[in-house]
Amino acid sequence: MTGAARPELAFSLHVDGNIVVVRWMPGVEITGRLASTAMATVDELNGDRKRPLLVDMTGTANVTREARGVFSGECQVSRMAFVGRSAVDRMIVNFALKVSRIAIPSRFFTSLPLALAWLREHEPLDAA
Repeated sequence: MTGAARPELAFSLHVDGNIVVVRWMPGVEITGRLASTAMATVDELNGDRKRPLLVDMTGTANVTREARGVFSGECQVSRMAFVGRSAVDRMIVNFALKVSRIAIPSRFFTSLPLALAWLREHEPLDAA
């Protein structure tokens, strides 16, 4: 799947408790346009409050420079956990985190439960 993919086919988005979850489809190249669409949707969903964001990057093909710039911009997110399962997923995310200088706490995990625990550990108990 390339960056020319329609956004509705490139990712899904839902809320799990107080955590916003974005799941990128395997094989997608995350372009600036797709990243902008995803983050605008997250911002619209969060309104005037910041919530944690779980980004499932499992099996993505690539994150373009433009997409990394979008992810490092201002958004309605309090902290961001990236989840992947392979060494390639880890390399893509760690490279993106290193070069993008994301302004909020952000980490890569290979375990979904650990990522969720990290996102929840600093959230107020009544944040839902």
